[in-house]
Amino acid sequence: MICFPSCKINLGLRITQKRADGFHALETVFYPITLTDALEIIIEPETSAAPLTFTSSGLTINGDPTDNLCYKAYFLLKKDYPRISNIKMHLHKKIPMGAGLGGGSSDGAFTLVTLNQLFNLQLSEQALLDYALQLGSDCPFFILNTPAFATGRGEFLTPTSLDLKGYSIVIVNPGIAISTKLAFSLITPKAPDNNLLAVIQQPITTWKDELINDFEEPIFNSFPELANIKETLYQKGAIYASMTGTGSTVYGIFPTSMIDTLSFDFPSHYFIATAS
Repeated sequence: MICFPSCKINLGLRITQKRADGFHALETVFYPITLTDALEIIIEPETSAAPLTFTSSGLTINGDPTDNLCYKAYFLLKKDYPRISNIKMHLHKKIPMGAGLGGGSSDGAFTLVTLNQLFNLQLSEQALLDYALQLGSDCPFFILNTPAFATGRGEFLTPTSLDLKGYSIVIVNPGIAISTKLAFSLITPKAPDNNLLAVIQQPITTWKDELINDFEEPIFNSFPELANIKETLYQKGAIYASMTGTGSTVYGIFPTSMIDTLSFDFPSHYFIATAS
């Protein structure tokens, strides 16, 4: 069985408080886009040497494979459902990692969904959301995979009617690794001075001055090349541009009718995606 884990951008990201449990409370709108990885899961004979054989291709995935969220998702479900048999799993990685796009979280969430289908576990959406939260704070979003206003650690999701069809999204990944721990250390939590849900319901032409990612200012101070990418996107005609998550990826939203007329000279990788 093959699935295509998608990624997301953050439309606004406000850090509202430091919680007693050490996590930060936030407000954001997660929006899925069509840049995807590819994940294949094949049932293996019970006589196979290991319960899970995991391989990957595409972008290099550093670290121990047992730390991969696909790997963790398999064993998380198998612990409660021993009848899940041995499998072979191959992940073709296209979504940049550590980029604020949620690619790893998506891979883990899509693994849960695919195993549920493959082994007919009949898990409810809520059960899948609960398992996904055990993998990571933004994993539940990819169970729904529809535009959503997120609060808490990012796990409390309220679907929104926001629709960016008719727009294309230029994703620029400069290949800079930004530590999430460092990014949060640069933030002073505070209550937002506007209502995020109200802002995204306004015309997209008003977002530039009102839809804010709290991480941009401190991260741009440390990495001015990211600010330059954002400015270039505006110069090319983006209606809205922002860093997503804690970075380092920056995106610009353009009318799809403009895309064929654009050319970019970024000293980095970029992709053109559409809204899901």
